[in-house]
Amino acid sequence: KVASNGGATKVASNGGATKVASNGNGKNGTNGRATKNGTNGRLRPVAPAGRGNLLAPEGSNPTTLDVPAYLLDFPFSYGADVVNNSWMEDLDEKKRRIDMRRATRQFLELYNFLSSEGVVYLLPSPDNGLQDLVFTANLGVVLDHLPEKNTVVLSNFTVASRRGETEVGKRFFEAMGYRAIVAPDRFEGEAELKHLHDNVYLGGYGLRSSREVYDWMERTFDMRIVRLNQRDPYLYHLDTTIFPITRESTLVCTELFDRKEVAQIEKVTNILDVSADHCFSGITNCVRLYNTILNASHLHDLKAGSEEYREELSKNRRLEDLASEMGFEVTFVNLSEYLKAGAVLSCMVMHLNRASYDFRLL
Repeated sequence: KVASNGGATKVASNGGATKVASNGNGKNGTNGRATKNGTNGRLRPVAPAGRGNLLAPEGSNPTTLDVPAYLLDFPFSYGADVVNNSWMEDLDEKKRRIDMRRATRQFLELYNFLSSEGVVYLLPSPDNGLQDLVFTANLGVVLDHLPEKNTVVLSNFTVASRRGETEVGKRFFEAMGYRAIVAPDRFEGEAELKHLHDNVYLGGYGLRSSREVYDWMERTFDMRIVRLNQRDPYLYHLDTTIFPITRESTLVCTELFDRKEVAQIEKVTNILDVSADHCFSGITNCVRLYNTILNASHLHDLKAGSEEYREELSKNRRLEDLASEMGFEVTFVNLSEYLKAGAVLSCMVMHLNRASYDFRLL
């Protein structure tokens, strides 16, 4: 066990996910306990009592379920051969080489955790060399504020090597009965567009998405979008600086936005400030599953005492502190093979609904 802010860090028996108790005794602010799978000791999230109804009316879809639903993609076509972001530019070809066995194990850790209490769909992986298809958060965004809950806006990618992903997503969502609409201007999915509450969203633009695409969305889908300019080439999607942790509160790196933008954010959500240094380590690249916050960390792969180790540990402890104050637990999943493509946990998960946000901590 590694001491963290008065709590305890527990490492799963298979070397995968790391679970952090929010107050040192494995409980959150309600009555949830960290639980283990009886076969291999994996720690699982705790679903609130009375939930878990998977039955839905005829003609419905995953967005209408009252349990969390996600879209992932098994890394059949995953690779890092085509350099398409600043993180990849910093790595030579050898350092970008993917260990597919390890990438598979790491993907399954994430899949197993999410599917233990949620519904997880896997996107079909055509044999067409789409190396980034595994990053489904860039595929599009499901607009679950709409009463019909059957609309998805698919991405219009800036990077040429990713444009083939849109057709894969269109076929999948149409087969599932969704109204699938391709954005008319540059847009890269829920990684850029964060739902807060009601019809209110935060939208990132500048590097991978256009400001104009949000004008179209507001007109077409009765949305209110606070537009935020992404300026740093390493933080090119909004999920690198923003994470809605509840419907009322959001992790925000205020130092990376101007005063006017911060003031606009404050009008629609309670800001929990995080530093730029922690953003570079991925503090906002999270996914919520009920009372658990999932985040990527390869801390145990790093040399203890090194600068990178200290930065990663500092990020982890800051996230633990924020989560503990709000009654959440934190689970860290090692996704080091996906860092080679400049991506971390939230990039790999597309929300089909936000049922976890209906679970309110006491």
